[in-house]
Order: sequence, then C-alpha cells, then structure tokens
Amino acid sequence: MRHTISVLVENKFGVLTRVAGLFSGRGFNIDTLNVAPCHQPGASRMTLVTEGDDATLVQVVRQLNKLPEVLEVQDFREQLYVDRELVLIRVSADAQSRSEIMQITTIFRAKIIDVHPESVTIEITGSEGKITKFIDLMEPYGIQALTRTGTVALPRA
Repeated sequence: MRHTISVLVENKFGVLTRVAGLFSGRGFNIDTLNVAPCHQPGASRMTLVTEGDDATLVQVVRQLNKLPEVLEVQDFREQLYVDRELVLIRVSADAQSRSEIMQITTIFRAKIIDVHPESVTIEITGSEGKITKFIDLMEPYGIQALTRTGTVALPRA
C-alpha cells in the first residue's frame, strides 16, 4: 500500500538523516522525499511517499513522533489531502513535432518555459497520475532530461 506522510521538523543539522534512518532501518524505501522550510520560523516540512503494510507504517509514525526534532507527523492514510508534484522536462522538438508538443502541453495545462531549435523545456504540476501520463506522451518525441520534485501534500481544511 502507498502512504504519504508529512513531518514537520526543526530545521537542524542531521534531522533528515535520522528520519531517513527510521525508514531504512525498517526496510522501507522512500519513493519520494521533499524537504523545504515552511511558514514556521526554524521549521521545515518533509513529505515522504513510501510503500508498505499498515502495521509497519504505524510503527514508523510512532518512532517519528519520538524524535525530539519532530514537531508533528501527519499520516494521510486516514484523511483527505491534496498533493502535487512539479516536473521539468526537456523534449526533442523539430519543426514538425513542435506544434504537437505544444498542443499536448496546452491540454495538460503545462507551460513551455524554454525553447531551442532542437528542444523545448516544459514545466508541469499536478498529481502523480497526471505527471506520469504526460511523461508517457512525451516519450515518443525523445526525452532529453527530466527532473521531479517529488510529492508535496497538505491536509484538506
């Protein structure tokens, strides 16, 4: 089962290592990890996406709550939340394919942010499913480079 966890932590040296160590110590792989400062001074929000059974994840959440630098843990398994991911993708684009790529980009509400004679760079945000579908559609044109932020999530109000 796929799990999204948000962890509010003190912005201190070594916190990321301790959090990642909890996951690896229990045999969990972190599929995506996003960490950035948040609205609270001196704090950062980590959003982790992982796969595993519910029982082990409950244990991981308990262990996270025991870390002194952890201020809050939210397991989105039992509540509604919104999530997004950002992708920058550079795709080969010659004179013939450029208009097709632009049409697909428009349909997905993405933005072309850089244009070169042989490529375009596109920015797209959305759910993991939307991003995956867009990438699949860009494959035939030739993906030159791609970077993903990983998931960020917040509970619904």
